[in-house]
Amino acid sequence: MTFNPKKNYEQSLKKAGYVPRIKAAQHTYDTIGFMSGLEVHQQLDTKEKLFCHCPAGNYNTSDDYDAELIRHMRPTLSELGEYDGTALMEFKTRKEIIYRIKNTTACTYEVDDTPPFPMNREALGIALEISLLSKLNIVGEVHITRKQYLDGSIPTGFQRTAILGVEGELQLPHKKIRLIQLSIEEDSCREISDIGHTRIYKTDRLGMPLIETVTYPDCVNPDEVMETCNYIRFLNRSTGKVRTGMGAGREDVNVSCKGGSRVEIKGVAHTKWIPELTHNEAFRQWSLLRMRDMLKSKISKVSDWMIQSVYLSRSNLKKIDLPDHAKKLVAINLPKFEGALSWFTQPGKMFADELADRLKVIACIEKPNMLHSEEIIRIVSEKQWKEIRKLLDAKKGDAQLIIMGPEEDIKTALETVEERCKMALDGIPNETRKSLEDGTTIFERVLPGADRMYPDTDSAPIPLEDDYIESLKKNLPEDIIERYKKLKKWGVPEDTYTFIFSKDYFPVMEKIITELDADPKFVGTFFGHSLKHAEGQYVGSDELYHNKMYKLFDFLKKENLDFKLAKYMLPEIVLHPKMDFESILLEMKFKKVQQKVIIESIPVLVEKFNKENKKKDPADRVNWVMGQLRKRALGNMDLKELSKKI
Repeated sequence: MTFNPKKNYEQSLKKAGYVPRIKAAQHTYDTIGFMSGLEVHQQLDTKEKLFCHCPAGNYNTSDDYDAELIRHMRPTLSELGEYDGTALMEFKTRKEIIYRIKNTTACTYEVDDTPPFPMNREALGIALEISLLSKLNIVGEVHITRKQYLDGSIPTGFQRTAILGVEGELQLPHKKIRLIQLSIEEDSCREISDIGHTRIYKTDRLGMPLIETVTYPDCVNPDEVMETCNYIRFLNRSTGKVRTGMGAGREDVNVSCKGGSRVEIKGVAHTKWIPELTHNEAFRQWSLLRMRDMLKSKISKVSDWMIQSVYLSRSNLKKIDLPDHAKKLVAINLPKFEGALSWFTQPGKMFADELADRLKVIACIEKPNMLHSEEIIRIVSEKQWKEIRKLLDAKKGDAQLIIMGPEEDIKTALETVEERCKMALDGIPNETRKSLEDGTTIFERVLPGADRMYPDTDSAPIPLEDDYIESLKKNLPEDIIERYKKLKKWGVPEDTYTFIFSKDYFPVMEKIITELDADPKFVGTFFGHSLKHAEGQYVGSDELYHNKMYKLFDFLKKENLDFKLAKYMLPEIVLHPKMDFESILLEMKFKKVQQKVIIESIPVLVEKFNKENKKKDPADRVNWVMGQLRKRALGNMDLKELSKKI
């Protein structure tokens, strides 16, 4: 019977029990043993970088640069005399790393030509405040270590980092999430491109102070992961001392399933991506474990399993459009792997994609870099595969690949394919994966281990005196969970909370409510609905500052105007941020009218309605009169009070 890749893909999807996230319930995740934790990175709002005096937050938005620096990275032994697996993988790629440097944003420290300056004390203070807010146990002495990075994101080949607090907790509305630690570290370069053996970076972000909050894998479903991530973001922003905007906060999400391994989804730029990414990663692992069982039922001795390969000529693949980089073609036989290449891994992806992704990253062969015998849309004909199987001396039940790329990359490519297939017979490899907007991921690198950490001999320990820690405690903001409880008590709709906390609007809201005696529910919906809409819909000011909103309500209070007028002034405030409030009211053609005048006009309007609408329902009379007076009353009188008067 002829093997059917499409049918195999569909059957493997069913064996994995995959369901779209929208249809998944808690029992779905309990069945596969969903487990997830976070590493939340947040830039601190300081004037200078962490270990030098270069300005922090001064981004080079243009393509110009003052110099280029080229480096080739090599791994170093750890203190225990061992190499880190990630470092060895990156060394295998033979990457040429190019740094584009702007004089205004980088100095000789970043390129390891100058020893580090003492740690930025402003950054250390902010990081310790956030550690205290996170209920972490603060260390007695800060020890700076080096964390090896051979992907080129840091020119020195290592990142300076230090643990500030350990074993804390976050109180979410429905459960506690335990924290492992909080570290302060220097940010990495911004990647511009990664093609073939060349990777290009900008150094403007390099060295900026950054904190990393690491949680235990306490989250049991994807929504809980996003909720935890948001809580950490809100907590960081509540200090008013962190940077916001694109790239200022980034998350690494660790995911595993029952029988799986820790896989890190790197650099998730948007928290709204987290639920789909974690859902698909857990099921990717669950499905690969089912594939492992299928393969091991056919392969008795895993240690003896190996690939066979043979070089092909273009005549073996007549009438097939091959990419320009396909200088060499190699056919590979995977003994007893039939059914594996078309095995479901993620929506729209199969195990063959796992191989192609690794060929791109490790062997540096750009896609398309591979053809295989289980393609759902056939590129190589069955007749051609029969000829290739004969060359490989393939047996029934085997699967085949064709790798195409530059000659110098073929040896690494063969090693990569065999290594990943052997991993498939063992389980789930620990790896770092890159997040994609559609909720799927691709291989990025081998997951780093403890072997990449070693002490920084250039930096002295920093003692943390008890008096210093006590002084930081005095100025801490209120806990996020307490603010959450207040919003609930005030009756503010829950769909406003994320916006209010993410923008750190709660302090100014509370000030308006307590000092100006404003209705809490109205203030909450004003910030969480009206202000959010205004910031998103109207072209004008990038941000409405907290003190401006307080001044708006203070102005209305002093002018004895109804606070609800603030909602109608917002569009003009956004469009004309420098215009004063009096001028905005003139622009709106607003007129101040005494309540007495409005109320006295009610009988006249009622009489007019009765004359013109004798057969209408009396309820229509109230609505009509209200409609006539609404514009005049807005800002001059509470509309609910007006309705009662009518």
